[in-house]
Amino acid sequence: MVEIMHSNILELHELRENAFAGGGTKRIDIQHQRGKLTARERLHLLLDEGSFEEIDILKVGRGEGVGSYESHPGDGVITGHGKINGREVFVFSQDFTVVGGSLGEGHSQKICKVMDLAQQVGSPIIGLNDSGGARIQEGVDALAAYGEIFHRNVHASGVIPQISCIMGPCAGGAVYSPSMTDFVFMVDQTSHMFVTGPNVVKTVIHKDITSEELGGAEVHASKSGVAQFVYPNDILCLRAVRQLINYLPSNNKQKAPILDLNDPPERTDLTLDYLVPPNPNQSYDMNVLIYSILDGAEFLEVQPHFAGNIICGLGRLGGQTIGLVANQPAVLAGALDNNASFKAARFVRFCDAFNIPLVCLVDVPGFMPGPEQEHGGIIRHGAKLLYAFTEATVPRITVIVRKAYGGAYVVMNSKHIHCDINYAWPTAEIAVMGARGASEVIYRREIDKADDPEAKLNEKMDSYRTRFMNPFVAAKRGYIDDVIFPRTTRHRLIRTLQFLESKKPGRPDRKHGNIPL
Repeated sequence: MVEIMHSNILELHELRENAFAGGGTKRIDIQHQRGKLTARERLHLLLDEGSFEEIDILKVGRGEGVGSYESHPGDGVITGHGKINGREVFVFSQDFTVVGGSLGEGHSQKICKVMDLAQQVGSPIIGLNDSGGARIQEGVDALAAYGEIFHRNVHASGVIPQISCIMGPCAGGAVYSPSMTDFVFMVDQTSHMFVTGPNVVKTVIHKDITSEELGGAEVHASKSGVAQFVYPNDILCLRAVRQLINYLPSNNKQKAPILDLNDPPERTDLTLDYLVPPNPNQSYDMNVLIYSILDGAEFLEVQPHFAGNIICGLGRLGGQTIGLVANQPAVLAGALDNNASFKAARFVRFCDAFNIPLVCLVDVPGFMPGPEQEHGGIIRHGAKLLYAFTEATVPRITVIVRKAYGGAYVVMNSKHIHCDINYAWPTAEIAVMGARGASEVIYRREIDKADDPEAKLNEKMDSYRTRFMNPFVAAKRGYIDDVIFPRTTRHRLIRTLQFLESKKPGRPDRKHGNIPL
């Protein structure tokens, strides 16, 4: 009996050593030469030191199929749980040095197990993707394995935060799991996502294109909108994931952790009184306001390279995590277009799912005009943002900084779609449209008959501005709860969040709505 025990212990040591060795020194060296860390090195950087507990380290793949391959302990993926700043998370890290990190039945079963545990425990799931795709040797069973993961992505959505890090290739059916998670991180030059790769593109449409041009990090960060974050290397990417986790609750039943940055709630900023230029056509940077009001001037912007005319991100007010949505007048005058509407709608829905209050800073001249926008679906995309804000039951606060025109004013979390508290600065302009356009419609006959039409137009524009383009008319109607001094914006937001903390969400009795996807 003692000999058997001793033999088993020796075998266990050998099996674990094989698992820790990955694909061997040669393949690990190649991984490093490509500027990539190994699967275990990544987990070491992501998680608190000594906190990782591995699951299924001895699990192996079939080692059989259409063409045989050597089975290996772990089957090309490392799974388990650990801590980030003391909070439990579940993880899987694909190992490209083992069978190219390809996904087969055993590989999928390991991932599915930690996804199930994450949902049952109520902790975030983080996937580090670096895979050659479906394991061809296992045929249709590999495709079935992907389906099991997709199923869990959908059922975990809105229940626990799901984060994907693309740290190598991610092609074919593999792309659909990350795209359904809440946040996608990519590493510049070493990560790629595409449904069909360069070889298929060349075969089908006879076009030569590189992996980077087809589905590199820059493409998905600035053009497709698939990636929310891009970093130059694995180390910075994983540090950013740790930063993101600090803003989030562990699940939809909890609230985000409170973090006191020792920034006084009553702090004021006199420079905000002069932020908005006297000329309504002159731009300014909304980031000045954002960094001024947030605790410690800390702000994690989401999708900073996509649809720059709207800013979305996470920060803190009075220690509490908030989701911030703001028009950016320095880009396209802050107008809403297709990409901006989609970007903000998805972010709003994430915040609502995970009990993160929403703060909206408005300076919007309207929706972007033109056939390109109309044909691209601005009606449908704009409706997504309208739907998302209206559906949200978390505390919602809006501050109208300058322009709030037409339908875009209503869409941007207005009182009319039941925002909880709406403030305006004295510089706010709330109207159906700008002074020139409105005057040309209302006073067209007078202007046409005038000896000097341009002078008459300017006269009517001044009259229109005085009568309509100020926050006081809306305040008299009760559409604005208060007109506040810009310098006090931070304090007013914090106090409002405090009294809205006990807000009870009310939802209609239905299975789900039908958002205009």
